[in-house]
Parts: sequence; structure tokens; C-alpha cells
Amino acid sequence: MNFDHSPRAKEYLKKIKTFMKEHIIPAEAEYYAHLEQEGQKWTVPPIMEGLKAEAKRQGLWNLFIPDEEYGVGLSNVEYAPLAEAMGHSFIAPEVFNCNAPDTGNMEVLIKYGSEEQKKRWLAPLLEGKTRSAFAMTEPDVASSDATNMEGTAIVEGDEVVINGKKWWTTGAGHPDLDFFIFMGLTDPNAHRHQQHSMVIVPKDTPGVNIVRMLPVFGHLDEPYGHGEVHFENVRVPIDNIIAGPGRGFEIAQGRLGPGRIHHCMRCIGAAERAFALLCERAVSRTAFGKPLANLGGNRDIIANARIAIDQARLLTLHAAYKMDTVGIFGAMSEISQIKVVAPSMAQTIIDQAIQIHGGAGMSNDFPLTALFGYARVLRMADGPDEVHRGLIAKLELKKYEKLKKG
Repeated sequence: MNFDHSPRAKEYLKKIKTFMKEHIIPAEAEYYAHLEQEGQKWTVPPIMEGLKAEAKRQGLWNLFIPDEEYGVGLSNVEYAPLAEAMGHSFIAPEVFNCNAPDTGNMEVLIKYGSEEQKKRWLAPLLEGKTRSAFAMTEPDVASSDATNMEGTAIVEGDEVVINGKKWWTTGAGHPDLDFFIFMGLTDPNAHRHQQHSMVIVPKDTPGVNIVRMLPVFGHLDEPYGHGEVHFENVRVPIDNIIAGPGRGFEIAQGRLGPGRIHHCMRCIGAAERAFALLCERAVSRTAFGKPLANLGGNRDIIANARIAIDQARLLTLHAAYKMDTVGIFGAMSEISQIKVVAPSMAQTIIDQAIQIHGGAGMSNDFPLTALFGYARVLRMADGPDEVHRGLIAKLELKKYEKLKKG
């Protein structure tokens, strides 16, 4: 593979970095100050709409979509460095309309949605006028094995009846939430990967109950939130099934591949921001008569962090390259590898940045605790590390099974 960015990627990357520096990073304080005001926790800070309008005006919009009908036509390899740049700020992905879970839901509707579904649900997402959520993980089963799913989406005549408890449904608290994509069991007697369906469920449908927002290390991630949502005898038209009954697992595989590239590259961007803060602290503070950089093993920590970030980036770009050239199923091992490597790398480096900042690192004066929580969550999101390691090992061992048979 060619490790140099394409001319298009370079152009967009330059624009994104400039936009981050001139607009987004300076806006963070105002954005979070708004959310701290009484009664504003679950509202959209006004500055966000201004940032989105400016990003759209500059053509920095829906960059993650490879289909030129809906986006600018960047490949996974081309978009990857842009996602890394966005990862320097929690608010950046929404500014560019590239935030999860909306990215995955838009990809699902682009690839599998009917024309009516695209018109009603996709178009407002593409414009950034609405938000969406993805309801898959459940509190009462081990969701690391998706075939354990107990939530149901049963076809009755011209309707689908939905029942189930979901949680960690990101975006469930957003005031602009328009709909959920619910994944549930439709036919328990079908092949294990043809039993489930994905169904569009409007937020205001009777029987949809957002029970609570789940805190991560005490933080509710306002205004998005990670909700526990109960679906009790929810009825929607059969036309709300995406691609037809039994296609849920097929859709999920297509949805998760690109999303993992996005997550990992944003995670690398978060690690870079923490690393920069670490280095700035190391050279600007003194203790025991020396700069922190010259104390203990801090130089080794800095060197190892640089190595680890660059390794994770190259591995992620390789996974993106394989997705572009051989498709998701040809890149399954590489996708699982980056899902293990990138969040763990970021978690370690952010923790080291917290340590070198001392008490300040655990305060809200720096973004380090929020970055740490983000990295730790990613080790669970889209499958825990253990599941990905299991798949990597399975694919490796298959090579030797073939040799044995030969």
C-alpha cells in the first residue's frame, strides 16, 4: 500500500485541521459552559449550529460517505486521517456531521434502505437536522454474543411488533433524536444469522420508554447520552423493516466495518491530543530541580507513546486499505486487530498524561479524564477485546488447518 495520503485527502485534511484550530478548539469552552447552565444539560449549545453551518459552507460535510451521491466520495483510507483529526475534540464529529451512531445509521440506510426510508429518515440525517440511535445491546444477556439477543421484532400482518430492553443506546438523550434502529429476533427457527431484523422505530411511537441515561465514570455525556430504552408492544409499519425480515446480521456486519475504522482513528486523534498535553507538561514543569521530562522514566514513556501511536495508526490505515481493496469480509482480522490495539493504546497514553499532570490531570481543567473514559468505553463498544482476539485467532488457525488438510 502507498502510505502517502492522496491529493484529495491532503486537501481535506488541511482544511479540517485549520477548521479545528480556528473554530472548534476555541469553541469548546463555550459549548461546555452552556451545558453547565441550569436546565441546559440536555439541550444543544447554540454554538454547535453555527459551527455546523460554517462546516457545511466550507464543504466539510458528510466526509465519511464513500458514495458520491450522498458524500464527497472519499475511500476509507482517504477518510481515516480526517477522522483522526476530528478525534482531537469530542464536539468535532457532529460539527462535520460525521458522528456515531448517525454515521453507521446513515450507511445502513444508504446501502439497505428503501427509497421511502431514505426520503423520510436518511435525508434529515444527511442535512444534520435530526439525530438517531442504534438499539442493539441488552442488559439481561451477555451482549458480546449477539445471538443471545432477547428483544423481538415479530411480523404481524402489515405491522412489526417490537418488545425488548436495550441499553447503552448512544444518542438516546439528544433533543434532536428522531428514531431508533432496533435490532431484534424475528424468526428463532431460521439459520442463526438470519433470525434477526433491523427496524426503524420513531422516537415518539407509543411503547417506547427512555428509562434513564447511563453514566460512564459519573459522566452522562450530555447532550447525547447512553440510554436504557424499553420497547413494550411497540407497533410500526412493516415497511419500517430495513431490507426485509432476517437481514439484521448481514446489515450489522456492513455497518460495523467502516465504523470501527472511524472509531479507531478518532481514538488515535484523542491519544495525540493527550500526548501533546503530556509533552507540554513534561517540558514546562520542574520538580526536584529538573524538568519533569528528565525525571524517572518519563523519557521512556514519551518515546514508547510515540511508537505506540504510530504503530496503531499504520495498523488502522492498513485495515482501511484492505477494506477498500478486498471488502469488509476480507479485512475481518485487520478490523478486529485495530479494535483491540487503538483503544488500549489510547487508554495507556491518556493515563500517563493524567499521571504527569498530577492533581490537575484528574480535574476538569484538562480534557484527560473525559478522554480516558472515551478510550475505556471503546474497549467494549462494537465488541469487547476478547471477542476480537478470538476472531483473530480463529482466522489465523484456519490457515494452518488448511495446511494440515493439504
